This record gives sequence, structure tokens and C-alpha cells, in this order.
Amino acid sequence: MLFVCLEIFLARIVDVSISTFRTMIMVRKKSFFTPILAFLEVFIWFIAARKALNTNIDSVLIPIFYSLGYATGTYIGGFLSRKFIKNINSIEVTTSRNNVKLINALRREGCAVSVIGLKNSYRDKKDLLIVDVKSKNTMETINLIKEVDPKAFIVVKDTKIVHNGYIK
Repeated sequence: MLFVCLEIFLARIVDVSISTFRTMIMVRKKSFFTPILAFLEVFIWFIAARKALNTNIDSVLIPIFYSLGYATGTYIGGFLSRKFIKNINSIEVTTSRNNVKLINALRREGCAVSVIGLKNSYRDKKDLLIVDVKSKNTMETINLIKEVDPKAFIVVKDTKIVHNGYIK
């Protein structure tokens, strides 16, 4: 029985990891690999589901291992996606007008900073800083912004396409 449970568990890890990774590739890049990954995903899922449903073992361990494989595969697929699919984040920072200290700090760290003057109905004048960074540098950049300007309003957006420019 343990062998059947492990077989189902491992098959689910593989098929769900492929599924998660395939979805991220499809959303980000629309790669030609997605149909191949989809085929492998469903093929492995079919084997795992057939094994789980056609076993003569009447134990709650079968659905538990099936579900644990799904959960573990989701985690591993997310990890693989973050590791192999490089994305870019756009960090938008609303700060006080002419915050030279923050702009210079970001540029010293190798970030390209675009500055846009904002108009609002309040008397205080603000600037919008736009900084595009690789996802692996996002938290480092946010921490720098918070350190230099604790009152800055920060929004992080996932960027799909960047053409030209400089990305840290």
C-alpha cells in the first residue's frame, strides 16, 4: 500500500509542478513549449488518477497522498517558475517634489529612474518615480526606498514587456 501511495504522491508532484510552470510560461511568454508541457501534465495526471481510482486498497491514505502530491506540486511549480522565468517589476513611488536624496540613492544603486511631476487638488506637490527592476531586485529596491523616504507610497506592478531602457 505504501508503494501505491508514494507512486500517486510523486506522480501528482510532477504533473502539478508541470501545470504551474506551464501556466506561468503561458501567461508571461506564450511559448511554444506550453502544448508539450500540457501533454506531459495530462498524461501523468491520467496515470496518477487511474492508479488512485482503480486500486483495490480501501484506505483514506490514497486520497491523502493524492492531495499531498497536489499541494507539494503547487509549491514546487511556483518555486520553479520564480527560478526560471525572469520577470521585471515596475515600482511606482509617489514622493515629495524634487526628492533628490531618493532619486540619487536609487541611481547610485544602479536603477534607472523616471520622474513625473504630479498635480493634485492639495497644496503639496508630489513626484511619481518609476523604477523598473528585475524581480530578484524588487525587495532590495523597496527597502532602499523605505529607508530613504519612509513616507513614500509604493506600488509594485508586474511588467510583461519592456523595450529599450535600462533594467537593474
